[in-house]
Amino acid sequence: MLGRMTRILLVLAGSALLGVAIAQDSARAEAELRQLRSQIERIRGQVAKDAAERDRLTRALRTAETAANRARSELDRLRGERTEREQRRVDLAAQKTVKEAELARERGELAAQLRSAYLISREEPLKLFLNQQDPARAGRMFAYYGYFGRARAEQLSAIEARVREIELLEASLETEQERIARLEKTQRGEVLRLEKARSERGEVLASLTAESMARSASLQRLQREQAALEKLLRELRRVAPKFPPDNRSPFANMRGKLTWPASGRLVARFGQQRAGTVKWEGILISAPRGTPVRAIHRGRVVYADWLAGLGLLLIIDHGGGYLSLYGHNEQLFRAIGDQVNTGDTIAGVGDTGGRAQPELYFEIRQSARPLDPAPWFKDRQP
Repeated sequence: MLGRMTRILLVLAGSALLGVAIAQDSARAEAELRQLRSQIERIRGQVAKDAAERDRLTRALRTAETAANRARSELDRLRGERTEREQRRVDLAAQKTVKEAELARERGELAAQLRSAYLISREEPLKLFLNQQDPARAGRMFAYYGYFGRARAEQLSAIEARVREIELLEASLETEQERIARLEKTQRGEVLRLEKARSERGEVLASLTAESMARSASLQRLQREQAALEKLLRELRRVAPKFPPDNRSPFANMRGKLTWPASGRLVARFGQQRAGTVKWEGILISAPRGTPVRAIHRGRVVYADWLAGLGLLLIIDHGGGYLSLYGHNEQLFRAIGDQVNTGDTIAGVGDTGGRAQPELYFEIRQSARPLDPAPWFKDRQP
């Protein structure tokens, strides 16, 4: 008996220690995540600042496209909330209908009881009391009258409770309707914000197009944008190893097994000449706006923001020095520090960064070296 108690105490102590260890691991992971986000935010700020200081149009484009991204995200949130509120309103209306039907039924039952009591008449108890020929029958009849009285009292209480429930449902319905009206108003404001941001982006894009007519200016811009990306990746390589992703399947083993990040048409291949001495270090996939962009492999998001030349850019660290880059997105659905799985939707195809049409720019990097992505995919075309 003593040995059994000792085993139980040891199991309980072990469970307690395990719980403490799990809590400590969770707290440590949260602290590391905050540190990662803080360091990458500092890197992002510096890279963005450097690009903005060099180029007024880049600064204006970033402002317009990030504003549009925020407006889209807020619109999505508002639409989701409105859908929930509409469903809540429908559910409340259905509950109200049920309660009203129950109230009508209970009122009908009470009316039937009142009619029965009337038919028996109010004098019947007095007659029974005066007629003592059958005391047992009189006792039973008095008991029945007591039952009838209590049943009517309970019925009245139930009806009062049902009326109160319906009044509460009506108040909730009115509250939901007011919330939906407020959401509609806020939503209209976000639509105006989005339209304004799109208009401002169009003006900047026109200036960029006019500038690109000069070959030297266009080449200089591409070189600046490429330098900004290289600087960002260099800084991320310095930070990322401190926060390795939770990846049990080495990326190096995935060559020839990956699925393309988006469905569409390949319009630029790795190594093709882009302008002057600048070549494509990734691929460009043309796809309809909003087409889902999916993570090619499990990893951790180490960048999710705007960058000159690539617009809204998301970078995933797959471990072992491997990164995948997804640029020109319309929206980003993941944040720095998020762990993603193969096939997770991480963004939507867009035209940010100055593209004339919706396209996804995609790169695979090993340390500082860009790799040709094509051999990594199991299918020849996206």
